[in-house]
Amino acid sequence: MSVGKKPLRGSGVSPDHIMISIYSDARTTMAVTWRTCIDVKSGYVEYREEGGEVKVCEAVFEVFESDIDISNIFWAHLQNLKPGTKYYYTCGDKEHRSGEYSFTTEPENLTKFKFICVADQQKGEPHDCPDYSYFNKFVKRILAENPDTRFILTGGDNTDCGQHEVQWNGAFSGLVGISESMPFMMSLGNHDNRGFQDYKKGIGRFYSEPAEFFAKQFKGSYPFNGPRGWETENYAFNYGNARFYVIGINEPEIVNKWLIDELDSCDKAWKLGVYHFPICYSGADCQNYDAYPVMREGMEKFDIMFSGHEHNFSRSFPLKNEELFDRPSQGTIHYMLGNSHQNPPGSRTLSKIWHTAFYPQEEQNAMVVIVEVDGDKLTLTALLDDGRIVDKCVVDKASDTIMPHSVAPIFNRTRMMFKGMDPGLCQADTPCENVGGIWFAPLSVLVGYIGGTVEKTKGRLFLEMYGHSAVFEEGSGIMRTDRGEVKLEAPVFRGRRGQLYIPVSAVEAFEMRWAYSPRNNFISFEHESQKKLITEQP
Repeated sequence: MSVGKKPLRGSGVSPDHIMISIYSDARTTMAVTWRTCIDVKSGYVEYREEGGEVKVCEAVFEVFESDIDISNIFWAHLQNLKPGTKYYYTCGDKEHRSGEYSFTTEPENLTKFKFICVADQQKGEPHDCPDYSYFNKFVKRILAENPDTRFILTGGDNTDCGQHEVQWNGAFSGLVGISESMPFMMSLGNHDNRGFQDYKKGIGRFYSEPAEFFAKQFKGSYPFNGPRGWETENYAFNYGNARFYVIGINEPEIVNKWLIDELDSCDKAWKLGVYHFPICYSGADCQNYDAYPVMREGMEKFDIMFSGHEHNFSRSFPLKNEELFDRPSQGTIHYMLGNSHQNPPGSRTLSKIWHTAFYPQEEQNAMVVIVEVDGDKLTLTALLDDGRIVDKCVVDKASDTIMPHSVAPIFNRTRMMFKGMDPGLCQADTPCENVGGIWFAPLSVLVGYIGGTVEKTKGRLFLEMYGHSAVFEEGSGIMRTDRGEVKLEAPVFRGRRGQLYIPVSAVEAFEMRWAYSPRNNFISFEHESQKKLITEQP
């Protein structure tokens, strides 16, 4: 494909999509990535210390054939750099070179540094030329106000449809003047591997596994140390006294084993992860089946897990094995990064039982999170584009505290929580009961709260939700479901306020999962469906 037939923002002979990234030891190496048209057959980086001699690093390249273009993606790996040193560089071939940019390597024995997090900056409009200009201005302003920032970490959804190059062209337009000098460490979001058979009409949505366009463009940009076959979208890197684990959204079982093996051998003071889908989500219609409990063992070895996806902010109590705690040593803090490009989530956000801080971000604004590591302390500041601070907390390993202080709830009567939500008055006088080691609950209260069908007759209860139904009778150890009779763990009995109390495990007939939190004394119920249930009005 010749330059004359290129699409808008298509590749040319001059380097574009220039990005630096950490691909190995951040003290002594740096990766430089760029794009050209296929007429350019070679490329290299010229780099130097200030006042020093110019050195040359040859690049390798691979052809990237997208839905609209054919390009060459170049990667140059600069090695044997000096720690804590500023370098200047240009990239390209002999005839077509970039402007001069700079970067600084990580200093030796670093225990104090700053990075910033962005998330869900995707834009789909204008359709053929997505506009990332606001994101570009916002991030540049934050970097100007925080000149000691070392790198940018993303929470995913860097594009709106990553299987269409028009989207990556838009995303990189938002990185001009940023990614050339600031390492840009991306995590993969569901939009980044999403595509359509007919992009213009939005017909035939699909998700690429592995994330094809992401992997082809950044294969040489990030450490190639993820689980075999799923590298690039999964990788790990060190910076200072922290190790970062960037987790993709595919093959959770394989990724979990990789995390366990990696984290068990990690000797860094801070273990930080980023995964697009939140475990402690906020949407009333969301779910965490994509990762929890499949990757729970690996994820719960982190100090902090960053996430995106829901376009709003939240911070959880330390979570471990379904229980909520107060001290950072007791579990993983799940931190949702908000959105960084005026992408409000709509009215689907609620504070949940696991949240200690929450902001729905339904205003037309943008958020960035500034993270400062200082030895055993880590400070997180969630900052809006108008200067308001949504949340600021300090995680202190030495004192084993989180400031501001917040105490996780411990209930004196066993409550039900659905998708992290407390039914409130619905269950005020009908707590769960443990009889002979078996948990019972008034499931009519739960189903009614969710929005399913509840029909009560004398000694009989009919429940329907998520496409399944069941009939329970007082004194019976059998439930009759739409798929046949199922034996219960114990017979149904009449309990508080005359309600029928049913073994909690009966919810499995509705394809739900449940877990009891001994510390906090509540039973959590989950369903992977994101449907908003409501009974029909005849």
